[in-house]
Amino acid sequence: MTAVTLETFDAFEEISPLIGARVHLNKTDLLSGEYGEPLRDLLEQRGVLVFPKINFSDEEQVIFTKTIGEFMPELAGQKVYDISLDPKVNPNRDYLKGSLYWHIDGTMNRSPIGAAVLSSKVLPTWGGNTEFCNTYASYEALPEERKLEIEGLRVVHAMWVTQLYHTPEPTLKQLEEWMRMGETELPLVWKHRSGRKSLILGNTAQRVIGKEPMESALLLHGLRDWATQPQFVYSHEWSLGDTVVWDNTGTMHRAMPYDPDCGRLLHRTKTTGEDPFE
Repeated sequence: MTAVTLETFDAFEEISPLIGARVHLNKTDLLSGEYGEPLRDLLEQRGVLVFPKINFSDEEQVIFTKTIGEFMPELAGQKVYDISLDPKVNPNRDYLKGSLYWHIDGTMNRSPIGAAVLSSKVLPTWGGNTEFCNTYASYEALPEERKLEIEGLRVVHAMWVTQLYHTPEPTLKQLEEWMRMGETELPLVWKHRSGRKSLILGNTAQRVIGKEPMESALLLHGLRDWATQPQFVYSHEWSLGDTVVWDNTGTMHRAMPYDPDCGRLLHRTKTTGEDPFE
């Protein structure tokens, strides 16, 4: 049997010119692993893949995730992470409030996250779309002089910065607890082995090294505004059973506001990134 490649793979449709593809494969096909490589290639090209109402169980989601990369368990060892603001489901609900703002997962990790797989288990009563922006495409669309200006710049990322978005007046105890997670230094422009480049931005980005605070803020916020223009963005309205995969090395994402007490629940799995941050 001839192996499926992206050139011969036709079971998808582009959602918009610069981001997103809707994939039309059944669960058996997805779990077989036969489509792992073309889906990886498609993900790198499109940033986000949507599998409508595929209705993965947790076990099936783990199996599928392993077909598209090296499986990465959570820091606590669990295979599936509950994304919920219900404290009975996720005791770290306050940490998840930062997900309402543009971010890249794992900027504090030593090893980057590659692909992330998200499945809908409980729908919100209102709101709750997940938005994605393509930071490959947004980098490539920058004017050449802007690319030269930001080439080689490095940015300090910190988890405590994300918490200030939703809790701007923390107690000293809260701030000290957040700061225990430390800081990391990452390039502003991520150079991938494929030869392509993407932007590392989001709400963990605290400051550009070597820039004055106001200049740093204008640079980071300006690039975020550029990267989140409508042509680079896809907003997914969840149906029960949907699965969405995004390339965490080349997209940012955020949850849109929703009722925090509605029980909205998504299950996430992920792969290890193959390109180091450096």
